[in-house]
Amino acid sequence: MVTESETMNSAFSSEGPAAVSAKAVHATPRIMMPVDDTRKVRAMQVKALVQDLDFYYGEKKALSKINMPIADRQVTALIGPSGCGKSTFLRCFNRMHDLQQGTRYEGTITLHPDDINLVGKQINPIEVRMRIGMVFQKPNPFPKSIFENVAYGLRLHGTRNRALLAEEVEKALRGAALWDEVKDRLHESALALSGGQMQRLCIARALATKPEILLFDEPTSALDPIATAKIEELISTLRDQVTVLIVTHNMQQAARVSDRTAFFSVDVDSTSGDRTGELVEYDRTEKIFSQPSDSRTEDYVTGRFG
Repeated sequence: MVTESETMNSAFSSEGPAAVSAKAVHATPRIMMPVDDTRKVRAMQVKALVQDLDFYYGEKKALSKINMPIADRQVTALIGPSGCGKSTFLRCFNRMHDLQQGTRYEGTITLHPDDINLVGKQINPIEVRMRIGMVFQKPNPFPKSIFENVAYGLRLHGTRNRALLAEEVEKALRGAALWDEVKDRLHESALALSGGQMQRLCIARALATKPEILLFDEPTSALDPIATAKIEELISTLRDQVTVLIVTHNMQQAARVSDRTAFFSVDVDSTSGDRTGELVEYDRTEKIFSQPSDSRTEDYVTGRFG
């Protein structure tokens, strides 16, 4: 596994908005936002390395020169104002953009330890999605039973033995903190669950195939506060078994659940008015929310814009 120190020089240029700032850090925090400080002690191993990533919808450039490492078995939050490319960046990892005609990637997302470029033209996007799971903004269970929702991916992977299917479904539901609530109704429709339960079922469905990276695109935006708290607690525990990337507009949520945070913003071309997403700053969450290196980050997390 590649370490953080081995990738920083290659992942970041010493110049430009995505660079790790060399400015002096103030001795005391400038921003006071509670952060789960149990995450401070976690060393970083690199699961994926993003280098010079550009993304286009047709001729429109949506992302420009994104460079950052993705920490293995940690939670990385992607924050920034609407339209800055957070979700676009997230969906590059499992090639969801390939479902839309006219899109293209430039640069690389290298998945370790196999050194596979996830956005390489020679890589089958179906194979990518088998390794990179995703949970969407709104719960999207299949119109099947609870059991069959979780077993779906396992069957696609070739698992046919009923006893093994039952074992793996239980593991996934336990991993999503849902087993105790549904163990006596596994063959009932998933559509009868509450919104929060549906979202945890979608997480279980993703976990069942043992993904290397799990993507969350604003997973609690449609949920009530109680269901949101359960999902956040679950995400905090998932980092022990899988690498997590989460897009969120909730600064407090990012501070609560993430180990590392990337702040994205929008560069507006003064001539054409075209808007392109860019990475402004990436660092430990505790630093982003107390001593950010870039004034734009500080302005965003303190609510001055966005």
